[in-house]
Formats: sequence, C-alpha cells, structure tokens
Amino acid sequence: MRAMVLAAGLGTRMRHLTADRPKPMVPVLGRPLIDRTLDRLGEIGVGEAVVNLHYRPDMLRAHVSGRKAPGVVFSDETGLLLETGGGVAKALPLLGDAPFMVVNSDNIWIGEDAFAPLAAGWDAGAMDALLMLVPVERAVGYSRAGDFFLGGEKLIRRGDAPSAPYVFTGAQILSPSLFDDVPEGPFSLNLVWDRAIAAGRAFGIVHPGAWCDVGTPEGLAEAEEALG
Repeated sequence: MRAMVLAAGLGTRMRHLTADRPKPMVPVLGRPLIDRTLDRLGEIGVGEAVVNLHYRPDMLRAHVSGRKAPGVVFSDETGLLLETGGGVAKALPLLGDAPFMVVNSDNIWIGEDAFAPLAAGWDAGAMDALLMLVPVERAVGYSRAGDFFLGGEKLIRRGDAPSAPYVFTGAQILSPSLFDDVPEGPFSLNLVWDRAIAAGRAFGIVHPGAWCDVGTPEGLAEAEEALG
C-alpha cells in the first residue's frame, strides 16, 4: 500500500515555532514530526510515501529526500495550497489505482505498530473509507467535542449532538474512486468522507493506544510529556 503524508499546512497555530521551518519539521523530543509519521509508515511496510509541499518546501524536501523506508516522492503545492482533499486529488497520479493511506504530519500515535490495525482492517469489498479514531479521553492535547459516533463499525458524524465519543486521529485509508469528479482546486477531505458515509461505505477503527494532537505549542508540550 502506498501512502500520502499531508505536510503542506502553514502551521500558523504553532506561532513562533514555525517562523523558520515548516510545521512537520518541528521536533518532538528531538525528532521532527515528519520523521515520526514516516517511521510509522515504515513499520507496516509502506514502500513509498507522497509528501505534499507548500511552506518552506526546500527545507522539508532536503530533510526527507534520502529516506528509504519508506522512500519519498513529492507533490508540489507551492503555487496554491490545496487543503486536504485538493492535495490528495493532485497527488492521485503518484498514488496509483489501489486504495492508499493518508496520514497527517502533526499527530503522534502512541503504541507499537500503530498503523497495523488500520491496514489489517481494510476491506475493499465493503469500504471506500476507513478512518482511525481514538476515544476523546485518550486524545492528548485535544480540547474539542469529538468528531464521530460508531454505529457498529460505520462512521456517524457528530452532527448537532453536543459531543461525540471519538476523535479522528489523522490516519485513514481511502479508495481513489472517492475522488471521481471532485472539484478542481482546494477542498476538504470532508467532501469525500460524506460521499462514503452516504453510500454506507465509511467505517471507523479504534486506535488502541493514546494519540497526540500537536497543533499548538501547548499541544507539543503535552505530547512530549505523554511520550516522556
């Protein structure tokens, strides 16, 4: 399975920490976020990862170009930041025709072989989207109201409910067919999730460990405490 690492964001919530580097280069206990994410992909045998680029692209390109497990190719968004969905859509020629993983570069999954349950849980006959979730109480650095319910294993959006028990962890497997006839330019992955939910082909799997949202300096501090 191939994978895409979403690494093109501006990282503005990190404030001074991204003044001179892209957010994926911010270190957590001395190891950059992007390396931690790529390490996780390497653990489950992903051979090639697409990394998208926008802010300070040369720094990120130089840092990961030499990796072998997985090897890295780049999707350049320096001309226009395409958001999550648009970024994946642009990278489709690099990802191929089979289902692929998409992972964030500003999250940390705690536990051995964290992506293995996600890969093992994929069922192409039943699914177009499989999202890895974590219970709100195991979400480090997270202070919002949750994203999803699970009906059996199927995804149900929080909708108008005041809260939901599960948070999306930034790791997922998607079918390329979800991107048929998507709009050109920037759009969110929420668009393709809604397609899969409406078709009854969007599922969730629960990460057994803790998870860290490293989107702010405060979240970074909490992640380092959790890892330490």
